[in-house]
This record gives sequence, structure tokens and C-alpha cells, in this order.
Amino acid sequence: MNTRASHHQPSPRAATVAALFLLGIGLAGCASVSDVGDSMTLAFVDPARYDFYDCKQLESERKSIASHIEELKKQMAKADTGVAGPVVAELAYRNDYIANLGQAKLADQAWRRNNCHDSPPPAPGTASAAPAPVPPPAKHKGARSPARSGDAVN
Repeated sequence: MNTRASHHQPSPRAATVAALFLLGIGLAGCASVSDVGDSMTLAFVDPARYDFYDCKQLESERKSIASHIEELKKQMAKADTGVAGPVVAELAYRNDYIANLGQAKLADQAWRRNNCHDSPPPAPGTASAAPAPVPPPAKHKGARSPARSGDAVN
């Protein structure tokens, strides 16, 4: 019986590839959220999303995206104060932040393409342009509500 132990030596090429892979992972963690490039932000968004929006829709969308980006920045800054804050900020908020940056970029491109301009603020003392909410219709005594799923089973 042959008791010779065969030792498998890793090839220098495999060791080099593994070292480069680990170096890449280590350097990827050093990139801050502000270092996100255009190709990265646009990878998370449908490029045709805002093609059929009019200026009024684009204006409200841009404001919504901007407020969401600011909220994400606040959440990431708050997470950074904790013990594992940078890791939490990366895992919990980075993808959403990148997607919103891409949406903002595409909405701004559509805004410029459509030659849109910001709406003037409402004049002081005038009602806002938003319509008042419509109250739900009053229920009459004895009126039946519309059938819902599961109503047939008693």
C-alpha cells in the first residue's frame, strides 16, 4: 500500500486571481455614496420611465424624488453615528439612494427635453391649486354595501 500523501499546491495564477478579487472587494467598501457614477445610477432605472410625462407630472415627480433623496441622506447620516453605521447605511440605504439618483437624473433630462419651467408659487392669500378632498358619500340607513369577496359565505 502506498502511503505517500499527495499535496495539491495552488497554482500561482489562482492565488493571483484570489488576491485581486479580495483587493477589489476591499476597495469597493471604500467608495462613498457620493462616488456613484452615471452608469451606476442609470442601471437601476427604466430609461423610458418619464417619456410620456407632461411638465406638471415631471414637476411633482422631481420634488418627490428630491425629498426622498434628502430623507435617505438623513437616514444614512443617522446610521453612520452607530457602531456598525457605515455597514448599515450601505446595506439598508445605498441601493435605494442610487435608484433615486438615477430617477432624478432621468426626470431632469425629460424636464429639459420638454422645455419645462417651475410653476410660480401661489400668491399670498389665495387658495392652493390642490383641490379639496372629496368626502366619502354618506351611508343611508338600510342601504346595502357593495358585495365583497367572502360575503357569500355566512
